[in-house]
Amino acid sequence: MSFFNKFVRSLLVLQLVVLVINNGSIDVSAWKYTSTGQVDPLEMEKIKQYLEKINKPAVKSVESPDGDIIDCIPIDKQPAFDNPLLKNHNIQMAPSTMPTYTGGNYTSNTESVRQVWNDAGSCPDGTVPIRRTTIEDVLRAGSLSQFGKKKLNYISTTVTGPTTGHEYAIAHPTQPQSSIYGTMATFNVWDPYIEVDNEFSLSQLWITAGSYQDMDLNTIEAGWQVYPMLYGDRSARLFIYWTRDAYQTTGCYNLLCSGFVQTDTSVVIAGALSPVSTYGGTQYEITLLIWKDPSTGNWWMRYQNIYVGYWPGNLFTRLSTYATTAEWGGEIVNSSPNGVHTSTDMGSGHFPPEGYGKASYIRNLQNVDSTNTLYSVQSITTYADHPNCYDAKSYTDTNWGVYFYYGGSGKNTLCP
Repeated sequence: MSFFNKFVRSLLVLQLVVLVINNGSIDVSAWKYTSTGQVDPLEMEKIKQYLEKINKPAVKSVESPDGDIIDCIPIDKQPAFDNPLLKNHNIQMAPSTMPTYTGGNYTSNTESVRQVWNDAGSCPDGTVPIRRTTIEDVLRAGSLSQFGKKKLNYISTTVTGPTTGHEYAIAHPTQPQSSIYGTMATFNVWDPYIEVDNEFSLSQLWITAGSYQDMDLNTIEAGWQVYPMLYGDRSARLFIYWTRDAYQTTGCYNLLCSGFVQTDTSVVIAGALSPVSTYGGTQYEITLLIWKDPSTGNWWMRYQNIYVGYWPGNLFTRLSTYATTAEWGGEIVNSSPNGVHTSTDMGSGHFPPEGYGKASYIRNLQNVDSTNTLYSVQSITTYADHPNCYDAKSYTDTNWGVYFYYGGSGKNTLCP
């Protein structure tokens, strides 16, 4: 059973737990304001203390053309090492070995994406580039406890049905797999329309183990995302996420909490991507590979051909051995603005039958087995929980092997 089928089945269990924990409602802890409309000084002081902790002293700073400030932080001073689990952690500067690949060589007439900040500067050896977090970034989240995390207030606190506000169009291997040691995929990148700032649209891969029922779901996630509330703009950005307790207390987006260890000097997690694909025009892609290093147990991430860094194996419980599910696809948040379905796009905002150059796709689907070998996924099953709003359809050809188109426009005559 796929991760998202398990997710739908177990949501009612999670809803009941949330009801018990929060006495029937989710605590979103909005900021307190003074009579003059300013954030309460005590809360502002907490924000500043948080920023002092997460924004480490920089050797050098680069102002990106999109307005981001990229700080070059000594590699051994990065936020990852605030995590008690990483006390005395020895940095693994490079993977011990790459997965070998014996399958086909699927080609494409597309272009690779760059990161915007690369046009403004670079970080010196011995440092890692980290997007500086601002007061405005934190204020948009509504509370420190919510900042950088998936918002559990989207989970329904009724028992009328498994509705979470998150909608998916995804694919997973047709044949169940008992153990997975990594996955790889290539995504074309878009700048989807986002109706309201607290909604997002993304394309990603998931590697998971555990379950919602037992509150021990472990996930590693990576892809591209447009999320105005998190980033303050509508640019497509490279993102990562992790959790080991079903999004309850552990993990976060990007480097906004301690965990992911970056080793590369050129890639910014949460950095803007450019250019992006255009309807009927050039398609721009990113390729991501995440796999478990057989020597160290760390989960490494490669972006394009760059080894960005890794999630240490001891961050996890269930993923400390292997994953049980690998999936790929699109996700949006539907906040139901004005009481109707959102018109936020998934992917390009166009449905799968429109095909290449118009719909979003994910191709080059490969998994890693216990021998550290990449193999092409031979058959996939697609799933969309609101197919009239966003859908996914699989295809096969000699150039791309097995792949799928996904996405849609959200609100339309069949998706009111």
